Amino acid sequence: MARKLSLNTQILIGCLLGIAGGFWLAGADGTPLASNTLYGARMVGNLFLDLLRMVLVPLVFSSIVVGVANLRAHDQMHRVWTTTLVFFFATMAIAIVIGFGAAHLFRPGDGMHLAMFADATRDFQARQMPLPDYFAQFLRGLFQNPFKALANGEILAIVIVALFLGIALVVGGDRYRNIRALIEELQELCLLIVGWIMRLAPFGLAALLLQLVASQRADLLLSLGHFIVVVTGTTLFHGIVVLPAILWLFTRVSPLRFFKGAREALVTAFVTSSSAATLPVTLRCTEQHLHVRKDIANFVVPLGATVNMDGTALYEAAAALFVARLAGIELDLASQMIIFFVAMLGAIGAPGIPSVGMLSMVLVLESVGLPTAAIAILLPIDRILDTTRTAVNVEGDMVGALIVQKLAGRPTPPN
Repeated sequence: MARKLSLNTQILIGCLLGIAGGFWLAGADGTPLASNTLYGARMVGNLFLDLLRMVLVPLVFSSIVVGVANLRAHDQMHRVWTTTLVFFFATMAIAIVIGFGAAHLFRPGDGMHLAMFADATRDFQARQMPLPDYFAQFLRGLFQNPFKALANGEILAIVIVALFLGIALVVGGDRYRNIRALIEELQELCLLIVGWIMRLAPFGLAALLLQLVASQRADLLLSLGHFIVVVTGTTLFHGIVVLPAILWLFTRVSPLRFFKGAREALVTAFVTSSSAATLPVTLRCTEQHLHVRKDIANFVVPLGATVNMDGTALYEAAAALFVARLAGIELDLASQMIIFFVAMLGAIGAPGIPSVGMLSMVLVLESVGLPTAAIAILLPIDRILDTTRTAVNVEGDMVGALIVQKLAGRPTPPN
């Protein structure tokens, strides 16, 4: 029967069983059965998290290298792809700042200190140091022996090495096609292993949620509701106000005209929660309804489906601060800058599958020492939030195509 259910359905069932089991254990606290069940849940939950960490480093490394190296296929459109990348990174940066701002203004998770994250809190406090020393250590940590960085799981150093290697493959061209093919195969192998690990996701998330609910007050649900409202509202603000304002500023295309032309793609993205699945519709809307030249649309939109993740970047920034508050940690400016950097670069080359989205969140949490067990809280509500953020991701691709066409010297045809 389990084989007939989709992975998302199995995860949903596992989360519901974990929550129900947690409420039952909360009422049976102190009994031998409760203690043994919690011990077993802790073992299963830790195993699932350790498996995710196992594949995280090679997947992040290979995905970033492949994502940067693939730009070489478009080197004849130098002005187009440089303008495209500047736009993508600028709008993702704005989205992250908005996510941070909303999390600080509305403070979801404030006052909630989860006992399950106590060890992470102690480890985080032990790593604190004066800002000048922290900044100096941060800069030293960026450039390391790549083998040491890979062996120790130094996320920032791995990202830097991957960026340099990807750029070198672009500059080297066909001379290094064998190395590029080898790293592409490494990425495919990592994704195959991720698929195996995700078969354990229903059990791992059930175990993590069981521990969480058994040891926590019911007002966690209120905090989750607050977080959902803040993230959804902020994402809509970015999609309805910020992106249309940027579009009008550069192209004078009105928001009404844009949303009329983009409607089919936005609705499809909202329903499917997949930029990749929406790609054919996005291309059709961009070319036929928004009148973007085919050569530009065929470059900007597919690249954006991989690299341009405004909604995802906003969500990860807000989620990191939410998790920090649940753990009783107040992130300083330096830690938030690390999240800014990792959330942006983590999107480069990341394949559009749900399991990699979870790994991206683990990557952000690990970069500043936050508890990765928090994915047990975030994943059950992820499907709710994913609809809006995917629509905004797709909107950003179409806005980018219009702006790139304008700035690359190819004006938008009249309506």
